[in-house]
Amino acid sequence: MIFLLIPTYNEEENIPKLALELAPYIARADVRIILSDDGSHDRTRDVITTCFPMERTTVLGDGTNRGPGHAFAVGFEHILQQANDDDLVVTMEADRTSDITILPDMLAIAGLGYDLVLASVYAQGGGFQKTTVLRKLLSAAANFLFRSIFDLKVSTLSSFYRVYRVPALRKVKERWTGLITEPGFICMLELLLKMIRVEARVIEVPMILASGKRIGKSNMKLARTTLEYFRFLVRFRMKG
Repeated sequence: MIFLLIPTYNEEENIPKLALELAPYIARADVRIILSDDGSHDRTRDVITTCFPMERTTVLGDGTNRGPGHAFAVGFEHILQQANDDDLVVTMEADRTSDITILPDMLAIAGLGYDLVLASVYAQGGGFQKTTVLRKLLSAAANFLFRSIFDLKVSTLSSFYRVYRVPALRKVKERWTGLITEPGFICMLELLLKMIRVEARVIEVPMILASGKRIGKSNMKLARTTLEYFRFLVRFRMKG
């Protein structure tokens, strides 16, 4: 089984086109769609019910906005309650910046035994389209800082677009109280570090981040996210 876990927050304009891009996977009997809504106050939930097959789609969330980390945590918990050890979990953005065309390769690589496949703009062949210079610089600086501090061999740290093998996720859950405890966008770095600490096999594939496909503004606030990174650095190093 393949679980598609997608956090949503005010994505009513992006959902229809996302569903079209995912159509080949939505049609598969071995795919389940988990949309974890982070308290959208637009018509996101209504649009989901018209664009996705509800017999294979689950919409999570209690209507409260707590951040993408909470949305991911709720989604992972829901999936692990029903997943088998040979299942895969795909996470991606709802705003269509994840390149669906590389998903077949990511799934195939996970099938070779890799516990975590990262879609990376920093891997050779990856890059950005229509992304501001400031966002590129801050992303590169944060990546360099955290790779240096934690001695990481991977080049992308916070991308939502990933494929996980279920046994590795369960190892993380056994070692820590939760897969994800950070509520903000730093949650993906948190989970990556935990995966590495349980000796997960991690590999990157190049991806072009197409920010121009997104309808509306990004939900990530640069100043707040930068502060989250530094707070997380202190907490995670103290916890070990």
